[in-house]
Amino acid sequence: MLAVDMVQKANSGHPGMPMGAAPMAYVLWTRHLRFNPRNPAWPDRDRFVLSAGHGSALLYSLLHLTGYDMPMEELKNFRQWGSHTPGHPEYDPRRGVECTTGPLGQGFGNGLGMAMAEKFLSANFNRPGHDIVNHYTYAIVSDGDLMEGISSEAGSLAGHFKLGKLIYLYDNNHVSLAGATELTFTEEVAKRFEAFKWHVQNVEDGNDLEAIGGAIKAAREELERPSLIMVRTHIAYGSPNKQDTFQAHGSPLGEEEVRLTKKNLGWPLEPAFHIPEEALKRFRESVPRGQKLEEEWGRKMQAYSGAYPELKAKWDGMWTGKYIPGWKEKLPVFEASEKPVATRAAGGRAMNAIYEHIPQLIGGSGDLNPSTDTPLKGRGTFESPDMGNENVQGSVGKWDFSGPNITYGVREHAMTAVSSGLALHGGLLPFASTFLIFSDYMRPSIRLACLMRLHVIYVFTHDSVALGEDGPTHQPIEHLESLRAMPGMTVIRPSDANETSEAWAAALEHKGGPVSIILTRQKLPIIDRRRYGLASGLHKGAYVLAGTVSEKPEIILIATGSEVHPALEAYEKLSSEGVKARVVSMPCQEFFDRQPESYRKEILPPDVTDRIAIEAAATGGWHKYVGAKDNGHGLVMGIDRFGASAPGETNMKQFGFTAETIVEKARSLLGRKARA
Repeated sequence: MLAVDMVQKANSGHPGMPMGAAPMAYVLWTRHLRFNPRNPAWPDRDRFVLSAGHGSALLYSLLHLTGYDMPMEELKNFRQWGSHTPGHPEYDPRRGVECTTGPLGQGFGNGLGMAMAEKFLSANFNRPGHDIVNHYTYAIVSDGDLMEGISSEAGSLAGHFKLGKLIYLYDNNHVSLAGATELTFTEEVAKRFEAFKWHVQNVEDGNDLEAIGGAIKAAREELERPSLIMVRTHIAYGSPNKQDTFQAHGSPLGEEEVRLTKKNLGWPLEPAFHIPEEALKRFRESVPRGQKLEEEWGRKMQAYSGAYPELKAKWDGMWTGKYIPGWKEKLPVFEASEKPVATRAAGGRAMNAIYEHIPQLIGGSGDLNPSTDTPLKGRGTFESPDMGNENVQGSVGKWDFSGPNITYGVREHAMTAVSSGLALHGGLLPFASTFLIFSDYMRPSIRLACLMRLHVIYVFTHDSVALGEDGPTHQPIEHLESLRAMPGMTVIRPSDANETSEAWAAALEHKGGPVSIILTRQKLPIIDRRRYGLASGLHKGAYVLAGTVSEKPEIILIATGSEVHPALEAYEKLSSEGVKARVVSMPCQEFFDRQPESYRKEILPPDVTDRIAIEAAATGGWHKYVGAKDNGHGLVMGIDRFGASAPGETNMKQFGFTAETIVEKARSLLGRKARA
């Protein structure tokens, strides 16, 4: 009824799902879920995800009733400007909202990540007689969640990993937004999840509290398989005219139907937002119960600290996001005399060099470890110990749940949602890797990671048409620009091995959102940092690599990644012709845009309007640095068409990413002819 009144007052929302799912939510939150409303961040709490985020009014009602910082004023301000009760749940750990949900299937994947985090931390920290990590992950999922493809990826992975502490309640109401589910969704859901190796139960009556409670109890006792509890509910239960209809999915019941529903259920017609004392008392038992649970855990942790002080110190560091001192000194430094190295390979060396100091690092790739160079070598593979052994080709070290290397298989959708779940759980720093082109598969989860401002590192390799013969299906064009367009995303595209080390340092230190590190397949020369600018300039986003800051240039060449190298060659040629040129390496636009205006003007003097931006990708976003398009001064050398299947060097030459072409463009801007 709180949900009904919230939606009606806002004249916007989804009343039907909360009305049908209220019984299962009541049983879960009052009889099984372990949480402390007075400390929502208690590390060993159970996690709850409302994957069916359109039913947000149900979650806000539960948070208010059980004693979280969710006052009645917030419920009455549902879906309004400035409220803490938005239309779909938005990550708000201080108020008990574990993650942002709404795009269907995302919460399903996030919950998997949370359950994996519990399994990883328990394997690394629990000791005989000292179970300091022991909690469950629950979610309420909908028909829409199960229709979205991500649920199949995540469901398959969860069954493979044998995540017995993952329990999902399926709000099986037979209705979606546009009509009855039989219009589009007639598969055997139970058989599908049984094929995924899940434990599946069916509750025929969604109002049978004892049956629901018994199913949850049985699911908790099943530790070898994740559980799906299919609860047959009725959307808008109790509404005389809208129960079991799609009209109750995404629209308020209407004042008259609200009145009829309350009358039908024997609920007081007035006042709105009525909470009987008996009900509030029952829900508020969560407060002393939660405090007692956390106090018991605190005593366990105190005993653990005495028995395992080093592990306790490691736990504290991981949970607070701190790294073991000395990690920066471990980052590899590359000499100009060394052979060229692909930045993907340099990134792999950086990750492995620092791992001992950053034990919270965990992640993997979409079945691409040999190509993305992201395995943490010899550190172990996150896997059920009884699934096989470390001698299986492609695995990294021993197989058990303590291993930081996650083998996702070809499941980019799930991998990215899982990575967010790992970060949301706490205590971990996840990374996820694939080819840049396949960021297309990851965008919904990446967008939500940006919205939640999660510390997740995406490692994207094979970053341009230079990857070669695989052709335009695998060659990213618009992807850099699309990632940069996401609010909260930080994109770093280093130019050589040393900038790659600095990129990892910057990604680890960055707070307030995810980071994408963009790396090459092809080998790149190591820039002579004694002659040109130091790679540490990456932390400011852009820096003068060639030329001097004190001398005003005639033309500025701005480049990222592999294109910095032909820009340097062009600089040398232009300098030999008497042209005062400057090369600016701009590995990170976001870092640069955050710098003081004085620094930005120092790097890109406003009165130097002859500028060329050089990047083997879509051109649109570069005009803010070189000037308006076709203004006669600024020029962007990029690619606004799909690539081609040819050797990488051929592609780069054909698309104009050569020193000769850059020099020609520079001369044209400056109105100069080539010297004889």
